[in-house]
Amino acid sequence: MLQRFIKLEFKSFFRSSSLAANVIVKIFQLLGMLYMLAMFVFIAFGAYYFPKKEMHIDPVLVISRFLIYWLVADLFLRYFFQQMPTQNIKPFLTMNIKKSTLVNYMIGKTFSSFFSWGGLFIYIPLLVILLYNGHSVAGSFAWIFAIIILSFCSNFLNILLNGKDAVVWIIGLILVVFAGLDYYKIISLSSFSELVFTKFYNHWWTIIGPILLMWIGFFIVKKFIKENFYLDKGLEMKQEVGKTESIQFLNKYGVLGTFINNDIRMIKRSKAAKSIALGSFLFLFYGLLLFSSPTYKTAYMQLFMGLFVTGGFLFMFGQRVPSFDSSYYPLMMTLNVPYKEYLKAKWWLIVSAVAVSMVVAIAYAFVSWELYFTFLAGGLYNIGVNSQIVLLSGAYNKNPIDLNARGKSIGKKNNFSFKSILMILPQMVLPMAVFAGTKYLFGTTAAVASLGFLGLIGFLFREKFFDFIVKLYKKEKYSTIKAFKGN
Repeated sequence: MLQRFIKLEFKSFFRSSSLAANVIVKIFQLLGMLYMLAMFVFIAFGAYYFPKKEMHIDPVLVISRFLIYWLVADLFLRYFFQQMPTQNIKPFLTMNIKKSTLVNYMIGKTFSSFFSWGGLFIYIPLLVILLYNGHSVAGSFAWIFAIIILSFCSNFLNILLNGKDAVVWIIGLILVVFAGLDYYKIISLSSFSELVFTKFYNHWWTIIGPILLMWIGFFIVKKFIKENFYLDKGLEMKQEVGKTESIQFLNKYGVLGTFINNDIRMIKRSKAAKSIALGSFLFLFYGLLLFSSPTYKTAYMQLFMGLFVTGGFLFMFGQRVPSFDSSYYPLMMTLNVPYKEYLKAKWWLIVSAVAVSMVVAIAYAFVSWELYFTFLAGGLYNIGVNSQIVLLSGAYNKNPIDLNARGKSIGKKNNFSFKSILMILPQMVLPMAVFAGTKYLFGTTAAVASLGFLGLIGFLFREKFFDFIVKLYKKEKYSTIKAFKGN
């Protein structure tokens, strides 16, 4: 039966109406995955040799101190990005297949996710490094396999927590509080983590604990899925009472305000859109990479960070215009919808988010005012130039997004366009080149002013640029409708 399931997965992929796009995207995903795996191996070396050579501390102790934070972070990543394979299982529920077989396949499929096996490229190299440097064989194996087993347990926990956003946020908030208390040495959660995980190294037989925990977790998850594995129970679409929401002051702006209200409602109600908003918020912390490598201390890399710190929402939401409206886009095109007002609504929402990010990013002034001014320059460029370029690239975006999907994936189809790739040049390469060159010749103030000037030009001539974008959207209208219909 497992062999049949795997064959069906292959058929589903190769019989897709967007096979060519899927193959190209899979290639790029594979390249990205290989890069991530190489970085994981690099992390394994850094996690061992940095404490040993720079801090002169046993790496096992240092790593153990932060493993509890690592495992919770792993749970958060799984929860918000790992897809639950329920949609693929639904068609089999009406067939003569044992429910236990389907449940086992569903649980097993979650382990095929990159989030489940990707970490092995950290743990296995770390085990080899430990053995190479003369650490205890039994202790090293027990310590590493305890970490692997506990990461698998987080996969089970992710299944149990699926759809329970409030619980996940409460867990995250509690961990943040404990991390703050740990930082100020009020409560030492890291010491507790060190005590627990070093037990596995010093007493190899204690790995029995994680093994039992994993088995218990498996049976709990299996029972939980079995109890909810019905089309009219756990797998049905959520039915909610419809209600009207509106931000009143936006109504005075007419059609423009209506479109902005629709986007805000979408972000509040759709899990896919909420994930975008969360990812945009997390980009505010991207500047903390400054402390991880000397590479990020160069002028052009600081601006690169600034573009993302202030433009997280711009890049994540803006690049999905008009994909978020794909379910009703064909209908909208049959109505007398003012295209320009539709795009301007997206633009104002993006620009408002960039402005808020620029204000929040002032926290980086505690690192240095020069760093904040660099981020400020990136924000000004985002407002004046990138906000319009990202809408321009949306004309070539043919990737529909199902806002009604109960799963965590943002979309089931993929789109690839060399025209969209070319948009990276004015979005990233141009501002980095201008800023780095101006800063080298005239200093930071002139570099900020140069990007501010480019942003001001883009802002002042936005109406002319919008006219050009509207013409492009109208030119691509029929191909976009065709792609959104899945033909």
